Amino acid sequence: MEFSAATIAGFLKGEIEGDPETVVHTIAKIEEGHQGALSFLANPKYEHFIYSTKSSIVLVNKNFVPSSKVEATLIRVENAYEAFASLLRLVDQSRPRKKGIHPTAVIEQTASVGKDVYIGPYSYIGENCIIGDNCSIYPQVYIGDNTKIGSGCTINPGVKIYHDCILGEGCIIHAGTVIGSDGFGFAPQSETEFMKIPQLGNVVIEDHVEIGANAAIDRATMGSTIIRKGVKLDNLIQIGHNVEVGENTVMAAQTGIAGSSKVGRNCMFAGQVGIAGHLTIADGTKLGAQAGVAGNIKNENSIFTGYPAIDHRNFLKSSVIFKNLPELKMKLDALEKTIESLKIK
Repeated sequence: MEFSAATIAGFLKGEIEGDPETVVHTIAKIEEGHQGALSFLANPKYEHFIYSTKSSIVLVNKNFVPSSKVEATLIRVENAYEAFASLLRLVDQSRPRKKGIHPTAVIEQTASVGKDVYIGPYSYIGENCIIGDNCSIYPQVYIGDNTKIGSGCTINPGVKIYHDCILGEGCIIHAGTVIGSDGFGFAPQSETEFMKIPQLGNVVIEDHVEIGANAAIDRATMGSTIIRKGVKLDNLIQIGHNVEVGENTVMAAQTGIAGSSKVGRNCMFAGQVGIAGHLTIADGTKLGAQAGVAGNIKNENSIFTGYPAIDHRNFLKSSVIFKNLPELKMKLDALEKTIESLKIK
């Protein structure tokens, strides 16, 4: 598939500097560019590559001012990163889509399957399931009884969705993820024994949620574990029972949310964040990598870092002190010796 600079600029509403007939057929990082490739420049740290790249076309921000000659054809847009993402979506959507139901797939007679659905080899659709139109269910997927999946969802290979769960429209679930497994509920019976608490709830995932590979979303003890509209979860994330994640919140890999915590809307969690159980996290909260949250965050748009998590500015001040601890310890030892010597005199 080939696109000219004129076609790309028209799609992005951009301005061309160079030859509008320049053609590209692939994409590449600007530092790895080659003839026929499209690249982008958004981060100023990579500017030096634009003067040596072999890419045929480079997307740049409208305010970009080159310091020397650029060989590539430039397309100026408002936001080069967002424009590049739009092009990637266009290319992805142009790929041929699998259709039909493979003969090795098992679909129970009481299940309802919509129009233009793909169901791959060795997948299982349980009793009373509802699969919406235009869904793609790849090989070896398990969908338990009474589960409902909205239209336009993509369920990648090896995903397991337990019984009674609900997925909205346009969701993407990546390989190996488990939705609706039992929450971690055990009642102590003695110092050495625990009784399992039945997990009778479900998981509700609203529209346009994307969940990465090998994530685990536990079903509620009672009621629902809820992932609200537009949430994006990275790989290897654990969401405990009865957790609620607010709209358009994003979480990076290895984040864990313990049971019954409520995360607000538009939050951003970096990698390996941990949230203790039964907490409330305010809308717009940002948590740095490996932040450990042990108490409620009440103020919206707060930024916390560290373990235990504290205000980001205080964390930076504390980090300065921490780095100087060896030197401070030496000074303290010297002061103690001085004081002891004064006592002897």
